[in-house]
Amino acid sequence: MLPVTNRVFYSAGVFTPARKRRRCVSSSVSPAPETNTGPGLLDSIPDDLVVSILCKLASTSRCPADFISVLMTCKRLKSLATCPYVLSRLSRKAIAIKALNWSESAHRFLKRCADAGSLDACYTLGMIRFYCLQNRGNGASLMAKAAINSHAPALYSLAVIQFNGSGGSKNDKDLRAGVALCARAAFLGHVDALRELGHCLQDGYGVPRNISEGRRFLVQANARELAAVLSSGIEARSWLTLSQPQTHGCPLLSDFGCNVPAPETHPANRFLADWFALRGGDSPGDGLRLCSHGGCGRPEIRKHEFRRCSVCGVVNYCSRACQALDWKLRHKMACAPADQGAAGDGEGNVQIEGNVNGDNVPVVPMS
Repeated sequence: MLPVTNRVFYSAGVFTPARKRRRCVSSSVSPAPETNTGPGLLDSIPDDLVVSILCKLASTSRCPADFISVLMTCKRLKSLATCPYVLSRLSRKAIAIKALNWSESAHRFLKRCADAGSLDACYTLGMIRFYCLQNRGNGASLMAKAAINSHAPALYSLAVIQFNGSGGSKNDKDLRAGVALCARAAFLGHVDALRELGHCLQDGYGVPRNISEGRRFLVQANARELAAVLSSGIEARSWLTLSQPQTHGCPLLSDFGCNVPAPETHPANRFLADWFALRGGDSPGDGLRLCSHGGCGRPEIRKHEFRRCSVCGVVNYCSRACQALDWKLRHKMACAPADQGAAGDGEGNVQIEGNVNGDNVPVVPMS
């Protein structure tokens, strides 16, 4: 008989290991919880309900990070969040890409949103392509796509292009088309379009002169600015003051005896201003100039395209709305008469006059 070694027994030519004794487990020790291999809570929610929630998030996002953080959560949310139905409802702040972070992936994202039907994406990408990437035709077509669907900023931007003949020669200016586009944007409540149309009517610029009707549009623009401030939640005591000489603020409602802060800059205009600031400051190159209103960012596409202040000859503007806003905001305190030779630009383009003694700034009509 073979000896027993390591508790292994030999029986009928087969080695059989000995059975180990079971240890007694105390009843106080709870067993390990069972692993739930079934579907999670998110997986049990129907796709249409998740898409509805994502649409609400997309339309209320305050910055791109609010929406991008959803894409990084899981594959299902990323797939549903990038469907055209959700992308078409992104807010303007959700697609407010900074010029410093511009890349090919950001370009593709904006294009995908524009293809999905987002009007803000069409307008923003159109402005970037038209002014920054120098793709005039495609940029204008994107802005036109938004304008056809009653996007007020796109209508106004196309009006500015028509007024200046941007992308073409001086003979390509179409004042009547600019006034028509401005009128459509003003009907939708765009404040800059209301102000532009008011000056056009007061000066007979592209439309028969009607001073009283122009004044009515300017008053309506001021009223809409006041309504925007009231709806923004800013405390009244921080801006509601009597008209007095100030070194800051934006006295747009000086006719009514109070002042309001400057309006919020559109993300597309902020992108333009930052883009050219990163690439040369106030001049986009080749003797071209930027609009002197800090909230605009539009550059000249040909030399002497913008009108210049005929008092100081230093600042220049793409539109009467930018000139009027910048006059109230800062230029009123800095404008000083210059030599007659400095006020002219030698190209025959019309200058903008500033009134250093009052708030109303007349604009010389274009011939």
